[in-house]
Amino acid sequence: MAKLSLPGRVLFLSENPGLVRRQLAGEDLPFAQCAPLRHEISTDEITPVPSVVVFDERLASHAHIGFRAGSENPIGPGQLMAANVAVLVAGDRYGKGSSREHSPVAEKAAGVRLVIASSFERIYRQNSDNVGLFTSTDLGLADRIRSGEEISIEELLRGRDPIASAILRAAGLLAYGREKLQSINTVAAPESGRPKTLFEKIIDRQAISTDDAGPVTAVGQSGFVRVDYRFVHDIYTGMCRHLLHQKFGPTPNLFDSKSILAFEDHYSYTHLSRAHRSLMPHVQELSNAHRAFVREHGLRHHGYLSDGPGSEGISHSLMAELYAKPGQLIVGTDSHTPHSGALGCVAFGVGTTDIANAFMTGAVRMVMPEGILIDLVGKLPSGVTAKDIVLHLLALPAIRSGAGVGRVFEFAGPVVSSLSIDERATLTNMTAELGGFTGLVAPDEVTLRFIRERRGEECELEDWMRSDDDAVYAERFCIDVSTLSPLVARPGDPGNGIELAALTERVPVNIAYGGSCTAGKREDFDAYHEVLAWAAKHGLSVARGVRLFLQFGTVDVREYCRGKDYFSAFEAVGAELLQPACGACANCGPGSSETSNQVTISAINRNFPGRSGPGQVWLSSPYTVAASAIAGWIISFEDLKKLQATPT
Repeated sequence: MAKLSLPGRVLFLSENPGLVRRQLAGEDLPFAQCAPLRHEISTDEITPVPSVVVFDERLASHAHIGFRAGSENPIGPGQLMAANVAVLVAGDRYGKGSSREHSPVAEKAAGVRLVIASSFERIYRQNSDNVGLFTSTDLGLADRIRSGEEISIEELLRGRDPIASAILRAAGLLAYGREKLQSINTVAAPESGRPKTLFEKIIDRQAISTDDAGPVTAVGQSGFVRVDYRFVHDIYTGMCRHLLHQKFGPTPNLFDSKSILAFEDHYSYTHLSRAHRSLMPHVQELSNAHRAFVREHGLRHHGYLSDGPGSEGISHSLMAELYAKPGQLIVGTDSHTPHSGALGCVAFGVGTTDIANAFMTGAVRMVMPEGILIDLVGKLPSGVTAKDIVLHLLALPAIRSGAGVGRVFEFAGPVVSSLSIDERATLTNMTAELGGFTGLVAPDEVTLRFIRERRGEECELEDWMRSDDDAVYAERFCIDVSTLSPLVARPGDPGNGIELAALTERVPVNIAYGGSCTAGKREDFDAYHEVLAWAAKHGLSVARGVRLFLQFGTVDVREYCRGKDYFSAFEAVGAELLQPACGACANCGPGSSETSNQVTISAINRNFPGRSGPGQVWLSSPYTVAASAIAGWIISFEDLKKLQATPT
């Protein structure tokens, strides 16, 4: 029976930085002494944003350099490799956050062959499978390995689905795809007669049969589905091209290249990013590889602006504005690909190897997830937005305990019906933070109007494009939004949500940032303008010592603001306007903190350590970002107006 070769040492990723350092220095500490293990280690920690400018074997020296234990980063560049670490052991939800495949690639390049954790995030584990890095949820393996026992590959594959097992046996997805997916058969999923969710109906229509698995129909079943659109952005294109050249030579033949899109959205402001000042040659190398891939295959491309810094727009924002339609299936190299689910399609993030395989075959791997219905009822109070709804969901004990991990979030109810596509996109976008596989909203007349007004296209709703009345969900959450008030999430995790009114002390801010895919849409800028126009009318401006950055999500949003004459109010209060790009959300430009003592109030979607610089990031809605910039501390717009009305 084949054994997994584990020639190195076991490293327990403890919450105690001193214990991590002692292990790296050569001590083999017992499991019990290293408890508690770190939970929720994010890919932003495994390979921080500055690390993802590297896309090949050089990633070995970057593995876990952002890992946080307490308030410290105990793992330095190259230390995993130097310490001969073959096995990593951690707690729950390992690999949460960004879909960057750089993380398992870096771990494997550093010599890691097995990651053991209580549980894994879906994209991280799938990425690990794809590059041939083994994972296990059996914590008992650690002591067995430490005692010198050899672990069989079959034991590690026990309980895994047939596709994952086949991919790992083949030493990775591209080798598997080359062997098994060169010819695929689209088949009609067998009719079960049971009520189905909209997600299940879309998957049924994209079903593919392979040698290892039939069409994906039942929860937990693994297989492949046909994709309507596949997209890649500039962080991942270089690695994708590198992997394809390794497996298929310098001129791979892509499947239906007309349905592939490429975006430059992350790095257009890196020349103004302190985190990237020493990395600009690597950024240029990435850009060159990205553009070479586009040129070699004649891909549809949304790139940098010709008249200065900035891009045409953020990848998944542009997908929703220009491409996504009800009933389609879309995959992209970003965990926030579910953004487009606001239009009634299935959209989910995948890693670099998955997208490379999809480029070659037109198919993508998935495991059929369970669904969660989020029923939103009541009436939204003034100043409460979709962002506040998501922060409320993230703070629910069930969600914090992992109820959403790997599941489909369907947002429904009278409140959702009244929301714009921009606000629906905030809900579906942040299913990434909820731990979900994807999120979607059934299409309706609001969807059709959005497509007509934004694209000048007509689109029809079909009778099947909704969930059946008796469709089965793993869980249902009914949220009465009339009970909500503006929320913020404390630094460190989007799940650290509290009502803004519960803050007992003023929290001064140094930076206020409004932008990103989550908060750079038209309706988000309506909110920024509402606050800042009020401030200008009352003779107020951005508080002394605070910088307010507003960054458009797409060129369309910028032109919308220009047409509405929003610029005059923005300029009157001292806001700094930035052209479209991911920017500070990915620590890639102005709006990121530069020192650990800086405090940021931000409308982005995640605030993991180091995500937007070394400082402390509080998450909030666009209203709260703009109001806090004026006040100089974290405050709601309603409270800012009351403060202004109070005689001094």
